[in-house]
Order: sequence, then structure tokens, then C-alpha cells
Amino acid sequence: MKRCVVIGSGLGGLSTAVVLARHGWTVTVLEQGTQAGGCLQSFVRKGTKFETGMHFIGSADPGQTLHRLLRFLGIDGLPLSRLDPTAYDVVRLEGEDFAFANGREAFVETLACSFPHERDGLHRYFDGVEQVAAASSLHSLNASPSALARSMEMQTRSVNEVVASIIADPLLQRVLVGNLPLYAGRRDRTPFATHAFITDFYNKSAFRIAGGSDRICALLLEQLQQQGGRILTRSRAERITCNDHQATGVTTADHFYPADLVVAAIHPRRLLDLLPDTPLLRPAYRRRINALPETVGSFTVYLRFHPDRLPYLNRNYYVYDHGGPWDCEAYTDADWPRGFLYLHLCHEANPQYAQAAEIISYLRFDDVARWQGTHIGRRGPDYEAFKDAHAERLIAAVERAFPGTRAAIADIYTSSPLTYLDYTGTERGSLYGVEKDLTLGAACHVQHRTRIPNVLLTGQNVNSHGMLGTLVGTMVTCSDLIGTERLYAEIRDAGHE
Repeated sequence: MKRCVVIGSGLGGLSTAVVLARHGWTVTVLEQGTQAGGCLQSFVRKGTKFETGMHFIGSADPGQTLHRLLRFLGIDGLPLSRLDPTAYDVVRLEGEDFAFANGREAFVETLACSFPHERDGLHRYFDGVEQVAAASSLHSLNASPSALARSMEMQTRSVNEVVASIIADPLLQRVLVGNLPLYAGRRDRTPFATHAFITDFYNKSAFRIAGGSDRICALLLEQLQQQGGRILTRSRAERITCNDHQATGVTTADHFYPADLVVAAIHPRRLLDLLPDTPLLRPAYRRRINALPETVGSFTVYLRFHPDRLPYLNRNYYVYDHGGPWDCEAYTDADWPRGFLYLHLCHEANPQYAQAAEIISYLRFDDVARWQGTHIGRRGPDYEAFKDAHAERLIAAVERAFPGTRAAIADIYTSSPLTYLDYTGTERGSLYGVEKDLTLGAACHVQHRTRIPNVLLTGQNVNSHGMLGTLVGTMVTCSDLIGTERLYAEIRDAGHE
């Protein structure tokens, strides 16, 4: 039996652990926190559950990409609640709502009602989205590496450049990128391919997880234990021990875990912290990892509602009061928030009333950096005042957009980039880890292989964030160990009804 230690128990760590355990590895997962899950975690306040990261998923209908991956992992029993197929996402610009509908034809025709002169442009836009999604062997589960070449152009052109080259109407250009918060897109920097993968993922089908995303974590843990793997919480990895050639194990505060393979499902910079002095990592590699750009962080307000007071919204709303989606991360103190994502949480399938909601807006780490190093719940009155003021601004913005919301609020909770830094270890509390910045080329691409032959990375930073992006990162890492053809064949076989 081959011994594997996985560091981190988010979606990337747990899914990698399940796949490797199924293929003969003896797997131990080390988690520094008191519960597993990373951004799959939920928390409960006064009997109401709140999400921390995985708010909704896509492409989960039978035969679609995520559905095949869920069946392969043995967790396709998730309780899902479908978002409104006629308007799973709604972008509010200049006081008007623009809906994204599931399916190519419905998507085009719905927007063409507001922009009839752009019907052909919308079809060309969707041609680009579908071309990128179909050309990725890792998303389409086509094992041919040559397929990737067809989407290379969209990897080197920005979202705004491609959309402007296809769509003439300035308002429609902004509408089509209204879901920028799903990937923290930046003008002239984010590749169109990133936008296309996200758009295709949710356009196929869109769901919330009834009862919370911690259901995913529970099912993955069940699969891991069935395969003989184990997870150890409150077990913070402090060092990866190496000899002259490779890693030999992982040390926590009170134990050494020998390993033939170490998989780090953590931020690449956290991996460097575990390897402070090994000559196996060259200085140039360390410099490149330390120079990786990070996506912006967020400020989130969690609302608990009075019972049976507010009808459940089966849509996600992206609301912009300051011109549109671009440059919301460049806010000033005077105009924050420039935009926000507002969504109701799904405590059961197809609820009539909402129990809870979240308001999410960009917040730069520098705004809270003066409290770095303090402990959760004990950051001091200045930090609490900062959060209270920002929460009030967001609630006021929601009340303007959705009158009557404030009267339904029973309790308010908040989080900042510091919260995510402490709970998930992501650098500077960023929303999605390493930023995909086309101006930097390959310099911001994180390879799953490191300079140490038996130390690999997995998770969102290897490929992309989100449910599908993280699982694709898992498959990148695992295919290196199992074989691409074999792994893809197993996924395709599992997807057969």
C-alpha cells in the first residue's frame, strides 16, 4: 500500500483523497480546523444555516459535466433545488433587470427581447462560449490534448475585448459580464476563457444545494472512509520533511506522518511555508510563487429573517449602482459598494419563504490589514465598528433594490477577508485564490507538480475555482498518478445512467 498525506480538507483535498484511496493509496487528510470542508463549510446561528463559499452550482443535470463527476465521486445524491430556468441570474443595471435563462436559445432570446438588434451578436457571443467549453479536454472529458489548441486565442484575449468585438451595444456588453463576481474579473486582465467556462457551467443548469454545501463535505467524507481513508481535524501541518531527493512525510505539532506522496490542497504560498529550507525548491520557484497575484477579497453580510416574512427568491441578483460590473474592486471609501451579489439561501427544496440571505461585495484586504494577527471574535471595537458600518451600507443598498427586506431581518452577521484568511488559509483572504491575469502569461499559472517529485498541488489554484473548476484541478492532479486515459474512462463510465 502506498501512503499519501493530503494537507487541507476543502473540496480539492477531499475529492483528491477519495480518488486516490479508490486507487490503492492509504490516505490521511490533515485539517487544521475543527471541521472539514474549507469553503464547503456552513455555520449555524440561532438554528439558521449559512453558506461560506459554495452558494450554487451548475451543469448538474444527468449527462452534464458536473453530474458525471459527482457520480464518479459517489456523491450524486446531493439534494438539489433548481434555480429559475428562465432567470437563474439577474443583472440589474440602470434600474432595469436583465435575466440569464438556461440553455443557449433561451439565453439569446430572453436578452434579445431587450436588445433585438443584437440577436446575431448574441449568437456569436454564445458561439465563443461554447467553443471554449468544448475545446477544453478537462471540462468536456475528452482526453485529446490537441483539443485545447482551439481555445488558445480566448486564453490570451480579455473578457472585455472579446465581448466588445462581438457586441456593439454598450449596455448589453455590461449585461453579459454582469456575473463578474463569480470569478472576480478585471478589465483587460481576465481571459475570456475564464468567463466562458463560468457562463457555460451555469447556463447548462443551475441549482442551490438544499440544506447547505456541507452536504458535499459529508458525502465525500463518507466515501473516503468507505475506501479506508481517514481525516484528522485539529491537525495543522507544520512541516514537510524531505531527504535529498523527495518528501518523506508531514509533521504536525505532535506527530510525524510518513508518506510516499504528499498532496497539498492549500494555497501555494502556504506550501512554501511548510518547506522553509529544502534545497529541492529552487529560489526562482519560490520567487515566482510568492509573486502570484491574488483575486480580491469580499465583505459578506449574513441575514437571518423572521419566519414566513420574506418570499424566497429563486434567482441570484447582481446589482450595480455605479455604472456597471467593471472596476468595482477599485472603489473608494465614498462610493463603496459599487455593486453586490444578493441571494437567498435554500434550507429545503423549493422553499416558499426565505430563512436567510447573503449580500456579497468586494473588499480589499488592505482595508482590514491593520487587524491582521488578531483572533476571530477578539479583534477589538474598531473592527466591529468597521464591520457594522459596512453592513449598514450593504443592507441599505439591498433595501433600495428590494424594498421591504430590512423589516424582515431578525439578525445580522458579517465576515471580511480576515475571516477567510483565518478559516481557509487563502492568501490575503482572497475570494478565489490566484488570479488568472493574461498580462502575466504563464507566470500566474500554477502547475500541479512542484520541484519535489512526490509533492503535488491540487484544488482551485491548479485550474480554477468553484465546484467544477476545483474538481477539474483534482482530475489534473490525479490523472498524473493514475493516467489520463484511465481516469477519463472511469468518469465517463460512471456517468452512464
